[in-house]
Amino acid sequence: MIPRTLSKKLEQTAKKFPVVAITGPRQSGKTTLAKSVFPSKPYVSLETPDVRDFALTDPRQFLSRYPKGAVLDEIQRAPHLFSYIQDIVDQNRKAGFFILTGSQNFLLLESLSQTLAGRVNILKLLPLSMEEMASASIPFKSPEELLFSGFYPRIYDKRIAPREWYPVYIQTYLERDVRQIKNIGDLNAFQRFLKFCAAQTGQLLNLSSLANDCGITHNTARSWIGILEASFIIYLLQPYHKNFRKRLIKTPKLYFYDTGLVCSLLGIENKKQLETHPIRGSLFEAMILSEFFKHRYNRGLPSNFYFWRDKTGREVDCLIEKASKIILVEIKSGQTVSSDSFKNLTYLEGLSGKPGNSFLIYAGEDIQKRKSATVIGWKSLNFLTNLNS
Repeated sequence: MIPRTLSKKLEQTAKKFPVVAITGPRQSGKTTLAKSVFPSKPYVSLETPDVRDFALTDPRQFLSRYPKGAVLDEIQRAPHLFSYIQDIVDQNRKAGFFILTGSQNFLLLESLSQTLAGRVNILKLLPLSMEEMASASIPFKSPEELLFSGFYPRIYDKRIAPREWYPVYIQTYLERDVRQIKNIGDLNAFQRFLKFCAAQTGQLLNLSSLANDCGITHNTARSWIGILEASFIIYLLQPYHKNFRKRLIKTPKLYFYDTGLVCSLLGIENKKQLETHPIRGSLFEAMILSEFFKHRYNRGLPSNFYFWRDKTGREVDCLIEKASKIILVEIKSGQTVSSDSFKNLTYLEGLSGKPGNSFLIYAGEDIQKRKSATVIGWKSLNFLTNLNS
């Protein structure tokens, strides 16, 4: 097993709450993590048809088989169990009694909030972080190598080529997860929609364009974006619009959590193609932002990331809101940094009136203290993420 940073927080949380839920995309390592942290607990997969049928038809008897609690995997397949779990944990009042995992964020959170409020703590596990890969001695020499391979554990644990693994993952996702969230009749249309979303990663969300390109309605496009969010395929980075007296963009930006998935959807066949591919800059930006999310989620912290863009097109890639300060981050996919790279950081610092909290992350490897910002190489993200723990 590749050690996961979330293990520590998971252990701590299980000493305080009777129920702990781990959410995240399919194949991000939730089951492996739960089994490794709680090896003495019985493991039950609700993906197994006969087990799920037992849980659905006789939930009280089903749960009585686990008098000391259990790891219940893919719990969103039997959400009605939550009411019975509530009764059990209210009676025995033991911390860490049930450990739940689920791949569908919205469905799981909605059910949890209705029945287990105050009894459950929810943690999010994304695919491997660069920090975890380095700790496990998984080599990565270039940004292109990581952008193409992505970060799903199975690719590295089982040494499966990304070109082989991602198409199977996509097909499994379409046939199982999408149908569970919403009964979509035309999965081919949804797959086209998914590919068009991949082409728009790092751009402002344009539902009208996505709808027109796929031949669907605007409302359907909005609904399908919700499905992709619910299953941790994409996230919408919201614009920051506090305290600045400017006309600002209010539309979110669309990003994929995993760049290897984007490469597969766009038909990119090897890391060499990425060196000159027009989407390289957007993928590099997506990778860095995903690392920020992983750092926060692995410590049980919520997202505090935004972007800033005004009506004239000035933009800063990431604003990190922390207590009374704002950290500004520009992300550049080149290996050299020019003076022009700092102009938007300098402009926004002037608007905020709080200089000294600006950083520029680039595809080089040096850390440099410049007048306008601190420059950080792509392999040294801990220099910045530690400021945001």
